[in-house]
Amino acid sequence: MPKFATPMFAAPRFTARRMLAATGVAVLALAAGACGPDTADGSGGSAATSAAVPPAAAATSSAPATGGTGGVRLVAVKSATLGPVVTDAAGRTLYRFDKDTAKPSASTCVDACAAKWPPLTAQDAVQVTGVDSALVGSVARPDGTKQVTLNGWPLYRFAGDTAAGQTNGQGVGGTWFASTPEGKKAPGTTGQAASPTAAQSGGYSGGY
Repeated sequence: MPKFATPMFAAPRFTARRMLAATGVAVLALAAGACGPDTADGSGGSAATSAAVPPAAAATSSAPATGGTGGVRLVAVKSATLGPVVTDAAGRTLYRFDKDTAKPSASTCVDACAAKWPPLTAQDAVQVTGVDSALVGSVARPDGTKQVTLNGWPLYRFAGDTAAGQTNGQGVGGTWFASTPEGKKAPGTTGQAASPTAAQSGGYSGGY
């Protein structure tokens, strides 16, 4: 019986099939690896976007709060004797000086005068209660501080007022008057006397 030789191409055809199968498995593995991060945690490339802080939110968080209680505040109150006047946050009456000017704003009360009539100064924005903020401003003093003005008039406290609500500075020297919420001179006289005595005014003379 004749013997047939084994075909030479059988082994190569078998090897080629195995190579094709291995290549297919490798391709599938690469595809699965590429999709893995998305299917594993459900995030993928969108994770960086969701973690970023929106610019608008960042600006809002860094913005200063409004309506704070710190700093200088002008408060409109009603005096029993003078009617509407302006005080500071502690209830101390605020005054204006006839020898100052409003247009332009200028203070003439310095040195000994300023010791008796301490200027109301502020480095930051002034808060208001019952006062039109549009009337509030400031003027530079010789020492570099900023004095608060109301309708152009520089404002002062009075050393002769020792408690909230007192108006001992009203009418002193005929030039000092409590300020109304509009920056005008309050009518009337001090709540303690029609004409301040030397004791009430601290013995101040010379127009202050």
